[in-house]
Amino acid sequence: MISKNKIKFKLILSLITLFTIFTFAISVFSAETATIDEQLEQLRNILDSSSTYSAFQTTMLLKSAQNLIESGISFEDTKEIVENSVKKLTDAYDMKDIFDALLETKKKGLFTVSIINKINEGLAKNASKVEIISAISTKAENLRKAAEILNEAQQEGLEINGEEEMVGILADSLENDVPQESLSWLIKTGTNEGRSIEEITEISEELSYLSLLATDSGLSPEEISLLFKKATEDSSNIEEICENIQNSLETQISTAKTETGGTVKPSTTSGSGTLPTSTIGSPVEVGETPTQEAGEAPTETGSAPEPSTSSDGDVPPPPEN
Repeated sequence: MISKNKIKFKLILSLITLFTIFTFAISVFSAETATIDEQLEQLRNILDSSSTYSAFQTTMLLKSAQNLIESGISFEDTKEIVENSVKKLTDAYDMKDIFDALLETKKKGLFTVSIINKINEGLAKNASKVEIISAISTKAENLRKAAEILNEAQQEGLEINGEEEMVGILADSLENDVPQESLSWLIKTGTNEGRSIEEITEISEELSYLSLLATDSGLSPEEISLLFKKATEDSSNIEEICENIQNSLETQISTAKTETGGTVKPSTTSGSGTLPTSTIGSPVEVGETPTQEAGEAPTETGSAPEPSTSSDGDVPPPPEN
C-alpha cells in the first residue's frame, strides 16, 4: 500500500513538473513575441518622427528591420542604423537596399560588427547608397578571406581565442593591402610562439603600416606581395621580418628618388613618353631627301642637318638642346 502511494505521488509530481515546464515555455515564447513587437514599435516611432517616409515605406522598412533582428543582428545595432538613416534623410528604398546587403552578409555566416560600423560611418559622411553597399561588399570579402585564414590555422591544430576579434583584425589588414599569405604566416607563427591576441594585433597593424608605406612609395600590389614573401622566407623571427620589410622599402624609396630626381637610366624603351637619346635608321619626312652622311651626329628629329661652314671638312657638333 505504501509503495502504491509512493508511485502515485511520483506520478503527480512528474505531471506537475511537466505542466510547469510547458507553462514556462509558453510564457517565454509570449514574452519574446511581445519583445519583438515592442522593438518594432520603437522603430516605427523613429521612422514616424520624420515626414520623409510614407506609410507604405515605413511598413517596408519595418519588415526589413525585422528580418535583420530575426537573423541575429541585435536590436541596438538595427535601431542605430535606422536612427542614423532618419537623421540623414536617407531615401527609404536606399535604406532597404542597405538592410538587404547587411542581411545577405549575415546569412553567409560572417561577423557583422565591422560591417555595421561601415554602414554608420557611411551614413555619417552622407555617402551614397552605391558607396555604402560597395564598402559592405569589400568588407564582407575581406572578412571571408580573414575567416579562411583562421580556419586553415585551426585545421592545423592551432587554438585561437577571440575568433571574432581576430577575424576583424585580419580583415582590416587585408583592407590595407597586406598580402593574405603574410597574414596566414603571422597567425601560425604568432600562435606557435604563444603570442597574445594583443601582440598579434600590434604586428598586424605594423604590417598594415608597412603595406600602406609601400603603396605610397608607388609599389604595385604584386611588388608588395613579393616584398613581404621574401621577408618571410629570409627569416622566421617576426621582429626581423618587419625590420627586413622596412629596410627593403627604404631601399626601394631611395632608388626611386635617385631615378626620378637624378640620372635617367639608359633605356631602349620610352615608357614615360620620351624617346631614347639615339636612334638607328630614323625615318625621313615625306618629300625630304636624306642628306646626313654616315658618321655624323643625329640632329633634331624631323629636320635636316645644317650645312657645314667648316672649311677643313670637320663634322659639325650636334645642336645644343
